[in-house]
Amino acid sequence: MRILIAAGGTGGHIYPGIAVAKEILRRDEESEVLFVGTARGLETKIVPDNGFQLSLINSAGLKNVGFVGKLKGLLILPKSFLEARRLIKDFKPDVVVGAGGYVSGPVLLMASLMRIPTLVMDSNALPGFTNRRLAMFVTKAALTFDEALPYFGKKGVVTGNPVRKEFFEIAPKLRGEKINLLIFGGSQGARAINNAMADALGNLPAEKLEITHQTGEADFEKLKESYLQSNFAAADVRPYISNMVEEFKQADLVICRAGATTCAELAASGKASIMIPLPTAADDHQRKNAEALEKNGAAKMILQKDLSSERLANEILDLINAPEKIGAMETSAKKLARKDAAEVTVNLIEELRRRN
Repeated sequence: MRILIAAGGTGGHIYPGIAVAKEILRRDEESEVLFVGTARGLETKIVPDNGFQLSLINSAGLKNVGFVGKLKGLLILPKSFLEARRLIKDFKPDVVVGAGGYVSGPVLLMASLMRIPTLVMDSNALPGFTNRRLAMFVTKAALTFDEALPYFGKKGVVTGNPVRKEFFEIAPKLRGEKINLLIFGGSQGARAINNAMADALGNLPAEKLEITHQTGEADFEKLKESYLQSNFAAADVRPYISNMVEEFKQADLVICRAGATTCAELAASGKASIMIPLPTAADDHQRKNAEALEKNGAAKMILQKDLSSERLANEILDLINAPEKIGAMETSAKKLARKDAAEVTVNLIEELRRRN
């Protein structure tokens, strides 16, 4: 097969596309997968790091960008469509997949106009702005939640959120003398989590904790200094973690946001977590994700309005002082995993190819 995957912006959009691409090549190493993104997103790092080719086009968002941003996005659109058309003509894909991000819009729409089968992937209960607009044009939609089905009608299929197989292959971790704490707030970091953690360090026992913290570029220097001035000077503090699978292997407990891809990766790897949902996420979907994990005993949730250094330290202490609680959360998380999401999504792609 020749498959074009449009995916851009954040890891939450790109990694499900990577999972699907790896499943395509697992089935047939002669298949070709080409990613398309923009020069501004994390795809410029993530896609090549995972061994795939990436082509770039110009594209910009039209949602939550203000009047000037929307005007710029509209002015770029004609160029986006022309570049998408040229790329599709050159690569000649059997199927075009939109894994998320505003780059998906012009690529999927142009593919549809060129009568090439299209599949949109959406991991949220309320589909994103671009995907809702594309619903009438795409051939099929691979969804994570039943609640998203009404937006796509008979085109929608609940597949689950594709997760890279490496997360499912993470073996249960034997607990050591220290609890390994992994902290990240998404690919760009999360200031609220960073600040709360920096202030919580003085209330945490260095003899019981090893910390790995992805801060994002903006807060890196400040957070690094906070750790150096604490009892955790040896903590592994980085602006960005390129190989999150390796960090998940070492982690006993994860502190993170509650994006759909993060939740799926935690379930796949069977990791306990303290989730701090992003309060500005569309329709508060991150809170709903965290509530689902908490209800199933897989996570603890702290709403950002309730987040303080004391609250965060107390939640961490409660778990590291009773490691059996972490073990129970790991078991519960693993039960929520859907291992076949990538396979089912690729089944849809193959079906679309056969129908064309």
